[in-house]
Amino acid sequence: MSPSFELKAPDRFTAGTVGPLGERVFYLQAREGGALVTLKLEKEQVSALGEYLASMLAKLPAAGPAPGDPSLLEPIAPAWAVRSLGVGYDEARDRFVIVAEELVEEEGEGREREPAAARFHVSRAQARAFVERARALLAAGRPACPVCGRPVNPGGHVCPRGNGHGRD
Repeated sequence: MSPSFELKAPDRFTAGTVGPLGERVFYLQAREGGALVTLKLEKEQVSALGEYLASMLAKLPAAGPAPGDPSLLEPIAPAWAVRSLGVGYDEARDRFVIVAEELVEEEGEGREREPAAARFHVSRAQARAFVERARALLAAGRPACPVCGRPVNPGGHVCPRGNGHGRD
């Protein structure tokens, strides 16, 4: 069974990547005291979380100053991969509650074990910094093909709308 986590007042909450363009692995990372939690995510999950937090932040008063350096801390060793993300807002504590649930593989005969979960209670300033970081990570990726919208590798790509012809 994978470990579950609850960080009620993390001093760090960020996303980051490891690897070259087209092969990047995305991570969510939080730290509270001596506990460093790293989870593996998909690019689309980082994007969706960032944009959802942005829409929620737009309905709240401005946040304080953004935390410092948003890069990932070493060691980058994910506890598990994320299947789903949920977001809530704890008005009494003025914190977003981000809940990640583990992606669990079937164990045979169609059985699954109970997934682990992680809860991160982050401030509005941390949420705003996450939005900025997520947008920067996505903007730094491969450009989209203007015809099909799929990512274009440095050497071009075969566009499905171009009848098998490559695009540079």
